Amino acid sequence: MKKVITYGSFDLFHEGHYQLLKRAKELGDHLIVGVTTEHYDLMRGKLNLVDPIRVRMENVWNTGFADEIIVEDHEGQKVEDIQRYGIDVFTLGSDWAGRYDYLKKYCEVIYLPRTAGISSSLLRDERQKIVRIGIIGTGRIAPRFLKETSFVSGIEVVNAYNPEEESARSFEEKYQIKTWTDHFESFLEEVDAVYVASPNETHSEYVRKSVLSGKHVLCEKPMTFTYNEAAELYDLAKENRVTLMEGIRTAYLPGFLQLLSVARSGIIGEICDIEATFTRIGLPGTREMTDEKYSGAFLEYGSYGMLPIFKLLGKDYEDVRIESVYGKKGIDTFTKVQFRYKNALATAKAGAGVKSEGELIIAGTKGYILVKSPWWLTRGFDVRYEDPGKIDHFESSFLGDDGLRYEIAEFISKVNGTGGNDYKLTAGESIAMADVVEKFMEKRKAYQAALA
Repeated sequence: MKKVITYGSFDLFHEGHYQLLKRAKELGDHLIVGVTTEHYDLMRGKLNLVDPIRVRMENVWNTGFADEIIVEDHEGQKVEDIQRYGIDVFTLGSDWAGRYDYLKKYCEVIYLPRTAGISSSLLRDERQKIVRIGIIGTGRIAPRFLKETSFVSGIEVVNAYNPEEESARSFEEKYQIKTWTDHFESFLEEVDAVYVASPNETHSEYVRKSVLSGKHVLCEKPMTFTYNEAAELYDLAKENRVTLMEGIRTAYLPGFLQLLSVARSGIIGEICDIEATFTRIGLPGTREMTDEKYSGAFLEYGSYGMLPIFKLLGKDYEDVRIESVYGKKGIDTFTKVQFRYKNALATAKAGAGVKSEGELIIAGTKGYILVKSPWWLTRGFDVRYEDPGKIDHFESSFLGDDGLRYEIAEFISKVNGTGGNDYKLTAGESIAMADVVEKFMEKRKAYQAALA
């Protein structure tokens, strides 16, 4: 007898799960399915689980493909199960390709291809539906987004769109995702929501078209380059009763939310100054190093620096001053934005080609908060006081590499109406950032015009 084993959470059971189990069964004579516990799913980074394990196991059993169902509840169990049950084939979906190659010393390892083109046949849950999402843009962040969706329950990437045919076909071939190169309206018809990860200058138009088609939108920053357009897009989303979120992932991290709560608690007194720095030395030829119109240091990284400032001091600053160091073609390699409030100051620094310590410092009348680099991936922070021997240290859980899954989980919660009121990144805060972006664009264009 040839024994096959596979694993999964199988939350909100849908056609993709069904097809994976069907293909797994075809690999042998006896299929064992491991269903993960809620605790283990959380430990391995799975967010937004809906169904209890009893329901998930019942759904697997009802397919008729499983000859045996077991529970997976701890790291390392796969090796134990393979040996215990005398497994011949271990299999998972192709989105895990390479991750379990270490099991080849125990049995054959097969990664099953995705079921391409799943959309209308997805099953719906009474309490929460699976959100069919399409990716607009197939560049460097699209594969990361696709990978992180596997850790968030309630979402299925069903297609992608890119008018550049070479990039689109390469993405489709590698990830088995149906990818459109034209007929944008047809692309939209297959989805409930879109993730906009195209070049910066195309964001606002894709957002507009998607919202007017009744689709929920998660858009990479900057969503737009002007205050008026940002306000208009959020108004359109409200009118069309869809979710619109700008993707500044730090806003959704548990550690950053804890940081904001501690800063607001009064433990450091009145906040008088904030300094936030985000710099990277980009690779030659990348967008942030070469695009003089729609990229550069501030447009790529400035939103992160403005985030804690607007969250803690508000949007109603009295004055803002923007200074930049420019490189070739007038691309800003380093930009400093200084805000003056009635009783506080704040500085957001962004660098692309200039490297500095990526700290966040929040100074108050009783002490200060220090978040060490990279503060935008907040895992912990210190509260320090006049007495150098007194330090309160805070730690927070962090799943994944860059926090993208928390952003995705928040978006899905908003789409399904379970996310509560907007407070992590409000429309007003996003619009206020667009206002600063507009001021920066005007200043940089003036500098570039003077060079011509």
